[in-house]
Amino acid sequence: MTVEAPSSRGLLNSEYVLSLVRADQPIPDPALPELALAGRANVGKSSLLNLLVGRKALARVSATPGKTRALNVFNWGDRCYLVDVPGYGWSRAGQADRAAWRGLVMHYIAERPTLKGALWLLDIRHDPSAEDISFGAMLARRKLPILPVLTKADKIGGNQRPQRIESIAKKVGLPPADFVVTSSLSREGQETLRDVVLAFLS
Repeated sequence: MTVEAPSSRGLLNSEYVLSLVRADQPIPDPALPELALAGRANVGKSSLLNLLVGRKALARVSATPGKTRALNVFNWGDRCYLVDVPGYGWSRAGQADRAAWRGLVMHYIAERPTLKGALWLLDIRHDPSAEDISFGAMLARRKLPILPVLTKADKIGGNQRPQRIESIAKKVGLPPADFVVTSSLSREGQETLRDVVLAFLS
């Protein structure tokens, strides 16, 4: 998605609101659009949320991927609710955990009326997995606007990036120019990401 992004250099207040254990559970006022942060269990969703809002530890980053078990909701400057969605594809998750994920996340993505878009996180080092492709198809069926974000850019050299972006974009069927390249470690892409999200909300 190509946008003319407004300036976002001034940080917005952000705070944790609650954790949804049901996909139809309401969020207390104010009524705001919701943006999901979604991706594989080890893609760095909590770190990206912290990068986006400019807070080091608003969302708790676990040393063990796949720990998120609810839809964690954060109010970002009364512009929107950022919803940290439990990650998919965690190989150590048991059958019961996988079933719980499907029931919560698939219902939320497919039916939540206040969900207006998704930041879809993909690891720049790897081609999309079968779970990534399946999740992307679910977003497409809902016809949700997708803001694709590549994480962990500090892990590869700059000369590798064009090839990696092109490969990932081709496999998920999105234009390479739509992707925002980020690193929560080096803070690369922070301002671009914030501008793109604010432009989408406006």
